[in-house]
Amino acid sequence: MNIYLAIDIGASSGRHIAAWKEGAELKTEEVYRFPNGVETVSGHLEWNIDSLLMHVKAGIAEAKKRFGEIRSLSIDTWGVDYVLLRGDEEIRPAYAYRDSRTDRIVPKVHEIMSFSELYRRTGIQFQPFNTIYQLYADKLAGRLQEATDFLMIPEYLMWKLCGVRSHEYTNATTGGMVNSESREYDAQIIERLGLPKRLFHPLQQPGTVIGEYEGIRVVLCATHDTGSAVEGIPMEDDAVFISSGTWSLLGVKLDQPKTDELSEKENWSNEGGVGYIRYLKNIMGMWLVNRLRDEICPGKPFPEIVQEAEESSYPYTIDANSQAFLAPESMKEAFDKALPEKPEKPGDYFRSAYQSLAYCYRDAVQSLEESTGKNYDSIYIVGGGAKNAFLNRLTEEASKKKVVALPIEATALGNLKIQMSVDEEEK
Repeated sequence: MNIYLAIDIGASSGRHIAAWKEGAELKTEEVYRFPNGVETVSGHLEWNIDSLLMHVKAGIAEAKKRFGEIRSLSIDTWGVDYVLLRGDEEIRPAYAYRDSRTDRIVPKVHEIMSFSELYRRTGIQFQPFNTIYQLYADKLAGRLQEATDFLMIPEYLMWKLCGVRSHEYTNATTGGMVNSESREYDAQIIERLGLPKRLFHPLQQPGTVIGEYEGIRVVLCATHDTGSAVEGIPMEDDAVFISSGTWSLLGVKLDQPKTDELSEKENWSNEGGVGYIRYLKNIMGMWLVNRLRDEICPGKPFPEIVQEAEESSYPYTIDANSQAFLAPESMKEAFDKALPEKPEKPGDYFRSAYQSLAYCYRDAVQSLEESTGKNYDSIYIVGGGAKNAFLNRLTEEASKKKVVALPIEATALGNLKIQMSVDEEEK
C-alpha cells in the first residue's frame, strides 16, 4: 500500500496529511499540525523560514513513525513570496507579502511598464505584493546584487529537503512575471525592469519528480495552494469555485487566458492551473474575522462567534477589499472608521464582516459573468469558510446562486491527487 504525504502550509497554520487508497476509496489522516504567522522584525513583516523547515521535517518524521515507508511528498503554500539565495546561503529576511515595503515601489515599476502592458503580457491581477514588485524592491535595496537564485516558499522548502532547486509553473504565475501565452517567465519584463536574468529558470509542471528525502520521492504538486485546491474540488468545469481561507479566491476554469480590457478593469487574474487557466480574483477572506477575534474575544470558539453574528441585527457593511483592511494595526479600529455607526456588541462586528464577505462574493460573481459572457448556477466553496453555514447562507442569499459547501481539505486533496497521478502514469 502506497502512502502519500501532502504538506499544506497556510498563512496561519500548516498540516501534514497522509493518504492511501483502499480499493477506489481515498483515505486520509492528519498526522501533524503546526502554527504559522508573520513576525514583525525592525518594522517589517517576515516569515520564519527556519521554523517552517523545522516543522516540515518534524511532520515528515511523524508520518514515517506512523506509517513506515512513505511513497512521495509534496509541499504547497501561499503564493508570491520567496527566499533569495546566494549560492547555498539564504539572503535574509524572507519578507511576507503583507509587508508595506512595496507601497512606494508600485509606481516606480509602472513608470517603466504600465499595468496595462503588464496585464496584456501576464494576465495577472494587480496586487501591491505581487512578486514583481517585491523583486524590484529588492533590486533598489541592493539585495539582488549577489543573489544567484530565488525560490518560492514551497520550492525553497523542498530544496532544503532534497537539494534540488525547482521553479513550479502555477506558483510562478502568481507573481506577475510569467507570460500568459508562452507560460514561461517573460523575458521583456525581466529586461525592462533590469532584473538579473540568472534568477529566472524554465518552469516545471505539477507532477514532476525532483528528488528524494530520506528515501521519499519529492514531487512538485501545484505548489500554489489555490492551484492544488482547485484540483481537489469535485465540481463541474463551468461552476464557480471559492477557496476560502485567509484569502477568498473566487473564479472558474478556462481553456485560454482572458487579458482583454474588461478583465483588466475588473482585476481578474489568469493564474496557471493543471492544464487550464484559473480565471480568478483575490477577495478578502477569514483574515477579517480572525483579526477581529484576536482583538475582541481572543480564543473564543468560532461556533460561538458565528452564533453571535447570526443573532445580531447590525445592518452596516464595509468594503472588505479596501486597502484599509489589508494589514491594519487594529482591525477593530479599521471597522470603526469605515462603518457609519459603531457596533455595540462583538456579534455586530462579526455580522458586518460575514455580510461584507457575502456581498463581495456576489459582486465578484456578477463581474465574472460579465467578463466571461456566461451565467453560472452554482458556487462550490472549500476551505475554512465551507464550514461556516451562516456565511454560506448569506452568500446564497446575496448571489442568488446555489452554494455547494464542501468542508474538505481541498488543497491537500489536490496536492495528493497530483502525487498519485505520477504513479498512475508510470503504470
